Amino acid sequence: MNLQELIQEASTSIAPIEKRAITNLNVLNEAYDYARPSTFSRGMRIDLGNIVILLISGTASIDENGVSVHLGDFRAQCQRTFQNITGLLEAEGATWHDIVRTSCYLRDIERDYAEFNEERTAFYRAQELDPVPASTGIQAILCRPELLIEIEAIAMFKKHVQEA
Repeated sequence: MNLQELIQEASTSIAPIEKRAITNLNVLNEAYDYARPSTFSRGMRIDLGNIVILLISGTASIDENGVSVHLGDFRAQCQRTFQNITGLLEAEGATWHDIVRTSCYLRDIERDYAEFNEERTAFYRAQELDPVPASTGIQAILCRPELLIEIEAIAMFKKHVQEA
């Protein structure tokens, strides 16, 4: 087979991966401060046969009306962020036990990391996570000046029998 035939065979034998946007408007809504249409999804569900991967976009202390909440209160913003991620997971039949990785963005990591680690530890203990997800902590300028924390997450799980 020559190169052209190999390329043609590969392009006809590749099936697209099933994917769709996810959201949970009961806990967090679109960021109305941004230009329309919004150019990101709150999360993406990818179905790979019997395996589901959830890619949760950076999630922060945003309420069901798209408004930043708990201004100036790092711990409350952290708790709301965990609540919002929980809602996105629930919308897809997942839990924190399915999270394999988080990326945690803090506006001021030197000032807030100790409180962040206390809140995360308490939340993970309440969820009875063992093992806990892989994670990276990063200092970053966040999308809204009033936000102090934003978390991305990746979850993986096998489809339930009725889904498969």
